[in-house]
Amino acid sequence: MRKMRKTVRKILLFIVFISILYIGVYVCARMTPKLSINTSSSYFLYDKDNDLFENNGNNEWVKLDDISPHLINATLAIEDKNFYKHKGFDYLRILKAIYTNLTHGKIVQGASTITQQYAKNLYLTFDQTLKRKIDEAWLTLRLETHYSKDEILEGYLNTINYGGVFGIENASQYYFGKKAKDLTLAESAILAGIPKDPTYYSPTSNYNNAKKRQKLILSVMKENKYIDETEMKNAINAKLTFKTGEEDNSSKMLMYYEDAVLDEIKSIKTIPTSFLETGGLKIYTNLDPEAQKSMEESIDKNFKENEKLQVAAVMMNPNNGKVFALTGGRDYSKSQYNRAISAKRQVGSTMKPFLYYAALENGFTESTTFTSEKTTFMFSENKTYSPTNYGEKYANKPISMATAIAYSDNIYAVKTHLFLGENVLSDITKRVGITTTLDEVPSSPLGTKELNIMEMMTGYAAFANEGYKVEPYLIRKVTDIEGNVLYEHKEDKENVLNKSLVYILNEMLNNSYSKEFIDYNYPTCISLAPRLSKKYAIKTGTTNTDHLIFGYNNDVLMGIWAGYDDNSDTEVDDGTNMKYAWADSVEAYLKEKNTKWYEMPDNVVGMMVDPISGTPATDETKNKKMFYYIKGTEPTSESQDLDVLVPTIKTE
Repeated sequence: MRKMRKTVRKILLFIVFISILYIGVYVCARMTPKLSINTSSSYFLYDKDNDLFENNGNNEWVKLDDISPHLINATLAIEDKNFYKHKGFDYLRILKAIYTNLTHGKIVQGASTITQQYAKNLYLTFDQTLKRKIDEAWLTLRLETHYSKDEILEGYLNTINYGGVFGIENASQYYFGKKAKDLTLAESAILAGIPKDPTYYSPTSNYNNAKKRQKLILSVMKENKYIDETEMKNAINAKLTFKTGEEDNSSKMLMYYEDAVLDEIKSIKTIPTSFLETGGLKIYTNLDPEAQKSMEESIDKNFKENEKLQVAAVMMNPNNGKVFALTGGRDYSKSQYNRAISAKRQVGSTMKPFLYYAALENGFTESTTFTSEKTTFMFSENKTYSPTNYGEKYANKPISMATAIAYSDNIYAVKTHLFLGENVLSDITKRVGITTTLDEVPSSPLGTKELNIMEMMTGYAAFANEGYKVEPYLIRKVTDIEGNVLYEHKEDKENVLNKSLVYILNEMLNNSYSKEFIDYNYPTCISLAPRLSKKYAIKTGTTNTDHLIFGYNNDVLMGIWAGYDDNSDTEVDDGTNMKYAWADSVEAYLKEKNTKWYEMPDNVVGMMVDPISGTPATDETKNKKMFYYIKGTEPTSESQDLDVLVPTIKTE
């Protein structure tokens, strides 16, 4: 009996302590300054000319009275049925969620209230750190002590993400072309289901998922007596007409650029993590609206026969890293996954230029030859590697390095890789700014490692700007809502490559659409020749599942990836269409601009040669091409054949 009394006393003391602490925390929260929540979560994005092109929806802030009661009730039913009863935290729901998650051995249920979710939305990032959780909890208390429930709900509905469209008024206009106050029960249940997973429950891209979520929400609304059985069935069966065929102020792909901007801002240490500390942000970007538009039009035009194929594309100034056009997919309303900044894919033969630059550093010239033929490479422990050329096309004779690049010959690439040492390619990619470490294996020059397109843009920029490492960036300046500068980009260039060798490499990459290389095979980009009015260095890459192209001159660098998210095999036409999209985009961008090719360095000389063999041209030479060399390394009557120096090769 005495033990029981002691236990009861301890429990009572604990309850009293928690109650005092609970009251004390609320009193402290009440004594803090009132937050300005109707503008604090706003951000404004400006293009290269300081013209506003996007804000996160606060211009469309609507009062709670101007939002359909159906939408309000649907949101309360599915997100926080006790919203008007608790003080920011639903403790019974938290306990239930803990029990459910422990029972299932994984997180299957959350317990965040609407106030907690709103507090979370007032931050730039959604870090899952303990400090962030404490900050969000404290902000939840401040919201609850300073604002009425209606004010909190109004703020939440005006800032929540409805599939890349922020705020209920914007979402209502975007999906249904009507004001939020006019939403029907069926439409409200669809929209209320999106925030849980904006991509998975998008009614325009995953209609079946959205309908299942709608039915769940309607059934929960019925359980909570917001609607009756008849209303539920009528809403489930109601025909939904989505707004289609109308031009929106923002394009189908522009929001990927916005996503990339918001992702970049998270890495800027001088920007406060909470909007509350800035009153909102003004973000000045490098966006070129015309370049973005022409890129999107080129992609739409050239991929219209295959709507399921996804695309990531980036255009930038290689001299300073300014990214002025970007898309991470075909249509943001159908998929918010930003492949330009998030996806990693095999890059195929677009890896080869890094290998060939390293070869030039190690004494190779455009005329250096290896034999292109079916080859099995033999290694220790009886291991073998048998790469093949695309289409099984081989010269069955020595070919020059320039030819190997023009045809994207895999045998030549692997021989070069093994000759130099398997660490050389990895070292050069690190030097130019590619952060992913390559595996030091025979297949590395064929692009078997998965990389992000932005990493590759960093690497190719060093070729396009004649040897400097630059970081791609989208944001040039950030201020708070009053105009106080919080961040300004400072140019940072590091010379990492030899300008003369880069010039020679760029001339070789220009051969990818040169008619002088038409022989036993065709240059990989020969189909682009009629489409190009200016001179470019271009390299393509192809795997069973991926197509890539990177091309540039001194004024622009553009990269495109095309493929399927589930790694399904692609078709040959997908690669062709990707090349056309690249050509149309860069030509449109440079149409009214005066461009020039790189100036030949003083220590580089040109010589007319037979392009396939790399030997000096004679009167009898059928095709002639100008090759470039460091003075003193020009070829004589015979080519520099290195096959004998790679003894680990068995020829079939």
